[in-house]
Amino acid sequence: MSIDSRSLFVSTARFSSSSSSSSSSSSSSSSSSSSSSSGKPKAGKKLIDRLSAVVDAFHERKLPPELRGQRNNVRSETDMINVVEQRIWHSMEEGQFENLPGKGKPLKLDTNPHADPAEDTLYRILSKNGCAPEWVELNKEIRSKISEWRMSLKKAWATKGSGDHSEWVERSEALKLQLREINDKVFRYNLIVPFGRQMFSLKWEKELGYLEEK
Repeated sequence: MSIDSRSLFVSTARFSSSSSSSSSSSSSSSSSSSSSSSGKPKAGKKLIDRLSAVVDAFHERKLPPELRGQRNNVRSETDMINVVEQRIWHSMEEGQFENLPGKGKPLKLDTNPHADPAEDTLYRILSKNGCAPEWVELNKEIRSKISEWRMSLKKAWATKGSGDHSEWVERSEALKLQLREINDKVFRYNLIVPFGRQMFSLKWEKELGYLEEK
């Protein structure tokens, strides 16, 4: 028997709203009727608590055994990753990864089961013809320009350290313009790249902070 947590929440919300409306109507009635209905809010609260406990138990069962029974602790994605890594290491120590089917044989990377079939076919056609997708070429271009820009920033920063403030101001304005051009390319790259491979744009203050730390 499976429990739908969403339906439990909806039923809880409906019951709480109906109980609140009934309590408001009972307060506007005579004192005798209010005294007779004083037990309803308490009963409603108990039912809500029981439903909440069921929902908590349902979510608790979704967790690995290593993370159950820790309601007062904040569980994050890192906790889940740590559990997975521990299980992998235990399996390796027990030899469960030995003598697997296909051991010592090359991997078949012709198809990607997680990619869209149309995109996967397109990438294979491009690969056979010695071409790369647009986002791959754009990634190379962005990384090359970032490397060159940081070298220029480092040289300009050296002039500031030598006391030539006017040259630093002039060169920093040109570097800021180049920074905006690089970030425009990063923005375009993030629009066409597959999900999960996006890049962070450059920030002027952050780049200067790296130089100050050195």
